[in-house]
Amino acid sequence: MKIPTRAYWQLLQRYLAPQRGAVLLMSGLLLASISLQLTGPQVVRLFLDALQAGAGIPLLIRSALLFIGVTALQQVLSVGATYWSERVAWTATNQLRADLTAHLLQLDPSFHTAHTPGELIERVDGDVNELAGFFSSFIVQLVGSALLLMGVLIAVYWLNVQLGLAFTAFVGLTLGLMGRVWQGGTPHWQADRECSANFYGYIGEVFTATEDLRASNAMPYVLRRFFEVGQRWWPVRLQASIWGQSVMNAAIIALAMGEALAYGMGGKLYWSGAISLGAVYLVLAYTAMLGAPIETLRIQLQDLQRANASIIRVRELLAIRSKLTGGAERLPQGALGVEFHAVTFSYQEQPAPHHENAGVEQAVLHTLSLALKPGRVLGVLGHTGSGKTTLARLLFRLYDPQQGAVRLGGVDLRDVQLSALRARIGLVTQDVQLFEASLRDNITFFDATITDARLLTVLEQLGLQTWLAQLPNGLDTPIASTSLSAGEAQLVALARVFIKNPGLVILDEASSRLDPATEALLDRALDTLLQGRTAIIIAHRLATVERADEILILEQGRVLEQKSRQQLVADPNSRFTQLRRIGLAEVLV
Repeated sequence: MKIPTRAYWQLLQRYLAPQRGAVLLMSGLLLASISLQLTGPQVVRLFLDALQAGAGIPLLIRSALLFIGVTALQQVLSVGATYWSERVAWTATNQLRADLTAHLLQLDPSFHTAHTPGELIERVDGDVNELAGFFSSFIVQLVGSALLLMGVLIAVYWLNVQLGLAFTAFVGLTLGLMGRVWQGGTPHWQADRECSANFYGYIGEVFTATEDLRASNAMPYVLRRFFEVGQRWWPVRLQASIWGQSVMNAAIIALAMGEALAYGMGGKLYWSGAISLGAVYLVLAYTAMLGAPIETLRIQLQDLQRANASIIRVRELLAIRSKLTGGAERLPQGALGVEFHAVTFSYQEQPAPHHENAGVEQAVLHTLSLALKPGRVLGVLGHTGSGKTTLARLLFRLYDPQQGAVRLGGVDLRDVQLSALRARIGLVTQDVQLFEASLRDNITFFDATITDARLLTVLEQLGLQTWLAQLPNGLDTPIASTSLSAGEAQLVALARVFIKNPGLVILDEASSRLDPATEALLDRALDTLLQGRTAIIIAHRLATVERADEILILEQGRVLEQKSRQQLVADPNSRFTQLRRIGLAEVLV
């Protein structure tokens, strides 16, 4: 895949423009260093010619001191240029990592289902690492190397036209050979990056499933797969490395030919009296100096082979767009009414409309309709796979239904900006994600604008001040997924939702694994949380929906029963009454 030139400039402009001061400083240091590189051999030439002409010791000493000063200053400038190039590179790549991460978080779940976390980590970090040299010094090094080549050629032409023509031909052939070799390597480095992503994707899967793997004694299988993935990567990496090495080999051969040319022509011109001994040294020094820009070009071309592959993959990733787009409608304030109108939904792509099974066999929900008034609590019951959790996902607009519409407060979710929609919905699930951070940061999601006074008020309103007092450092207590029980983690989730102040609260199996004491604490907090809010309680157990105003029972994605809880309890033939009569807590599993 050939990358258009504008793609390089777009990346450079986007990530280097904010650092224009640092880039200018880096460029100035680099160009000053190159100028001193050209000056050094001229000082040595003057020294040799003066020595051959019988100049006095004071002149020779001044020439030697001048050469030492030029060389030392050139090294200082080179170190400064290297420092600033690394700084520019890390700033640019870190910003690109942040942009890629933010982009991935905005993509819909269907994308994340198709890509493992390990693969995405490699795309965000591994591919971007390959672009560090491109951001830091690619253009500056190319321009600097080109200026150094031009400076050498001008100096040689000034010295002798024949030498200038020979050097020009040598440089042209060398660059042409290296460019030819470079073009063939990009596809191989792209394949290498893909294999790398697959490898780290597999590693991510393994580390996520360590408990199941150990319990199933599956380690031999894991290791066999590990070596199989590595074996598929090895020949691809070998081919890419060979192409990268070919650029270096081409440069070495060309430099050897250049040195032979310099010695031959320099000696011939010296014995013919056309140039002085100092000029011969100048020719040899400039020939050796040509090795620096050619070596720089060689390194840059090798880096660009890998950068090309990474740029392709980064552009492909940034080009992916979420299937979900929002509008400009606003949700009303306060409790939100909920409406599902003839909703049919499937997690797989639906067959063509004319297909005889279109939208039937694969659907999770079938023409489902329900209405919940603001401030009411709906209890949703059903067997596993009946579509209960899918309701929550559609309300959060993680997916859109293939048919029908979902509305909050009378507004179609497709007409609301996603961030505004999700800010008005709170979710508490059975499994709560905790971060390696303090309790404060886990509740506020690292939002520094939320004060401790606000946090303490929220915890007090939820009746959790006693629980907070039991923590060793209060809000500063460091917590993680292993330091809190399942019930305590859900208390954190309740505080998150309460501080968010949503118009709709969804509880998805929120109390299915709690001990009686924690469940009682959770129930008291829920009573406070649900006041003045619409709520949907998704449960397997009948006891979980005792606080519900209305009951919805799903079966295979269809509404089996939907009425107020009082009506269903009063009806001896209702499915809900039958379930209560049986009295089995897990009857719907």
